[in-house]
Amino acid sequence: MWRYLKRLLIGKPLRTTDEGGQALTKFKALALLSSDALSSVAYGTEQITTVLITLSAAALMYQMWVALLVLVLLFAITLSYQQIIHAYPSGGGAYVVASTNWGTSAGLVAGGSLLVDYMLTVAVSVTSGVDAIVSAIPALSHYQVIVAIIIVLGIMAINLRGMRDSASFLTFPVYFFIIMIIGMVLWGLFRIATGQIAYHASAGLTTSVSGMSVVLFLRAFSSGSSSLTGVEAISNAVPNFKKPKSHNASATLAIMATILALFFAGITFLSYYTGIRPMADNTVLSQIAEAVFGHGLIYYLIQLSTALILAVAANTGFSAFPILAYNLAKDKFLPHAYLDRGDRLGYSNGIISLAVSAIVLIIIFNGKTSLLIPLYAIGVFVPFTLSQSGMIRHWFRVREGIWPLKAFINFLGAFISASLVVCLFFLHFGNVWPYLIVMPMLYYMFYRIHLHYDNVARQLRVSEKFTPENHHYDGATVIVLVSNVTKVTANAIDYARSIGDYVIAMHVSFDENPVKEHKTAHEFKVKFPDVRFVDIHSSYRSIITPTMRFCDVIAKRAAERNFTTTVLVPQFVPRHPWQNVLHNQTALRLRGALNTRQNIIVSTYSYHLKR
Repeated sequence: MWRYLKRLLIGKPLRTTDEGGQALTKFKALALLSSDALSSVAYGTEQITTVLITLSAAALMYQMWVALLVLVLLFAITLSYQQIIHAYPSGGGAYVVASTNWGTSAGLVAGGSLLVDYMLTVAVSVTSGVDAIVSAIPALSHYQVIVAIIIVLGIMAINLRGMRDSASFLTFPVYFFIIMIIGMVLWGLFRIATGQIAYHASAGLTTSVSGMSVVLFLRAFSSGSSSLTGVEAISNAVPNFKKPKSHNASATLAIMATILALFFAGITFLSYYTGIRPMADNTVLSQIAEAVFGHGLIYYLIQLSTALILAVAANTGFSAFPILAYNLAKDKFLPHAYLDRGDRLGYSNGIISLAVSAIVLIIIFNGKTSLLIPLYAIGVFVPFTLSQSGMIRHWFRVREGIWPLKAFINFLGAFISASLVVCLFFLHFGNVWPYLIVMPMLYYMFYRIHLHYDNVARQLRVSEKFTPENHHYDGATVIVLVSNVTKVTANAIDYARSIGDYVIAMHVSFDENPVKEHKTAHEFKVKFPDVRFVDIHSSYRSIITPTMRFCDVIAKRAAERNFTTTVLVPQFVPRHPWQNVLHNQTALRLRGALNTRQNIIVSTYSYHLKR
């Protein structure tokens, strides 16, 4: 049943040789990898105005100047990541750049920040999409968390189907959003130019607003910079592009940055010109759409496109997180399970881990986007700072082409990104303080995982002078665990005789049915008179504890005689897998407990049922 359900959800397995067919064209890559960055225009301007309105309506004028600074940062970051794409075409983005140029510790900070950021990408994108849905359908306001979880699970299922299928699925919502926003901005500018929309800005661009401070401006800038999240995703996924990979990835990044800049500038200008103020139950983008088109069909189409792009924007996290986890696992900082490809050639373990983490975040923050965005931004700009400063070191080392200009561009991006990190910590500390706890925990986890793999490799490595340990044994003791006398027991005893010099049958008896226990002992002694039968009594209905104690004693005695000790666990295997649910899993629990003993070999004798 599970196998059929799995095939229905994710499709038939793909051959490893089919991987080339999963490579992305620029058209599909833009849909798959830019949805997060493009969707951020739905809440970027709103975050700026939410901060400025705390002073006065007149302060909303500064959203234009904040937007200009955000666009400068976008320009610097885009050029920097294009350089990263060509300098490090194997992918990995900020993690690889920081590790190569600043060392492993800096790389782990960048990698850990991005892992958390991609979790927040999914949570923020989905909760923002639900906000857009609730703006159009207020009746769903009490079910935001449930709707968000359903969307996360849906996107997870799509990504488990493979990169090509997920890109095909995302093509419609992403390009539908692009068309609708281009139409809204152009139509809004046309109506402004023809005088159909009146000027409602609270203050002119050169007006001096009483009470405005540098701190408030920086708060607005740090909030608005959330519009730049997701820009780095393309540099992480360069290996997924069609050849020439670096060229196609760089071109896709340029297209995405251009669209993002035009959208962000246009939406911010329309927000300023129409005098829109942030509202709790109606997003800024929703108000702009209503001001431009009225409350008709096109308004609802824009709301639909916004909800779709915000919901599928989570897919950027699903595309980038598994690749980043793969790179960390390859360097032995995450479990090797993240190296495994699923049936559809995607890194399924990374996809499922991301979905679970995002759902936990949505539940913890109760689906409130505003609570997640500052923490979201810090996870972006720490890697931005490390990667761009790392690129400065890269250019001073390789000195290729017009490297001083390239280093200056990286310096500009690194300086603004570092300034933003400082602003976020000082001005939004109440929201970003978890970062100071999560990052040390992640770093410690990376260190412990890496130490474990190093220890395992050191202990398993075969040196030139290697000789097998304890390879001269004088005999073998086999303990067969017996519950009652059946065909399984009889065959297991026969097998034990073939591999062991000394066979012991061990049975654990309880108080509930002494007659049955006595009958089992009698039957065994009659059928196998040459095999030693040991009955261990348990007054507490525990099988594992007395079994472990007995096996430890026998193993110790066997070691004194230079004998090996094998514990044979008999079990029957039902014809159909689902029938396992109908039987207890005592054999499984016994094997798990016995595997903890260093001096005991655990073996299983399986008897397969025919009907």
